[in-house]
Amino acid sequence: MNSMKAITHNRYGGPDVLKLEVVDMPVVSDGKVLVRVLAASLNPADWHFMSGTPYLIRLQAGLRTPKRSIQGIDFAGRVEAVGKDVTQFQSGDEVFGGSGGSFAEYICVSENSIVKKPANVTFEHAAAVPIAAMTALQGLRDKGRLQPGQKVLINGAAGGVGTFAVQIAKALGAEVTGVCSTRNVEMVRSLGSDHVIDYKLEDFAAGNSRYDLLIDNVGNRSLRTCRSVLSPKGIYVVVGGPKNGNWVGPITHLAKAIFAFMFVSQRAVPFIAKQTKADLLVLKELLELGKIRSVIDRRFDLKDTADAFRYLELGHTQGKIIITP
Repeated sequence: MNSMKAITHNRYGGPDVLKLEVVDMPVVSDGKVLVRVLAASLNPADWHFMSGTPYLIRLQAGLRTPKRSIQGIDFAGRVEAVGKDVTQFQSGDEVFGGSGGSFAEYICVSENSIVKKPANVTFEHAAAVPIAAMTALQGLRDKGRLQPGQKVLINGAAGGVGTFAVQIAKALGAEVTGVCSTRNVEMVRSLGSDHVIDYKLEDFAAGNSRYDLLIDNVGNRSLRTCRSVLSPKGIYVVVGGPKNGNWVGPITHLAKAIFAFMFVSQRAVPFIAKQTKADLLVLKELLELGKIRSVIDRRFDLKDTADAFRYLELGHTQGKIIITP
């Protein structure tokens, strides 16, 4: 059997549990597509699956040890082989998408978890898209019910989800205000944000502006403050939150948000994005039209994936981190 290099872990913990190993290459089964991974990207979800925290995630990932030994979800690459009954792809197609085990030289996936990569986008920029952009899309369109002309505030506009949220909100016809640190102000403005608030110099709740939608990727402000900047029927979409210990993590913040908004006209909507083929196709079209682009902070070789996780842990990523096999 052919072999490949992959980042594996057989126990929960910090980046030191990750190892570069030679493992068997996946076998192409019926309805599956074998992709040579040319780029992958790192998400906070990968950190949770590596560390096994909050502990509730182990109900999905494995109680004592990880069910899936190879890390990674987002990827872009070239189709190497297709299984029986695959109709959408053939060998040589350039694709991107999301599925477990992308921190490897090859990955075997369902044809419904990938779409063809736009010709005007590199593999690295395509690999940065799936989870972050899909979270932004579903948060704005489905949970936030964003309509053209509405005002949206994006707290954490320079991160993976935030950079896509700014662009998708503009594509949906919104007036966008992004909140970020000083070093990211010009970058967020270049993505199309109508207004940019440097949180080191200004409190986004200090003025008189009111927003129809608040996308919160950080969870660093009180729920009272978040409510104060929303219009009477504004929607607060909770994407991220403080860790709050190893047991429930951000779930505490999500639960508090639901309760705080329970008896008012405003709404709080916590959610986790669901990967769908339909939304991958939407993102593909936005890429083709030039309405969204990926912001890449740093690139790491596959062998240095543990260092990429250490950088992610610092919490100041500008856009996405890329892993290249």
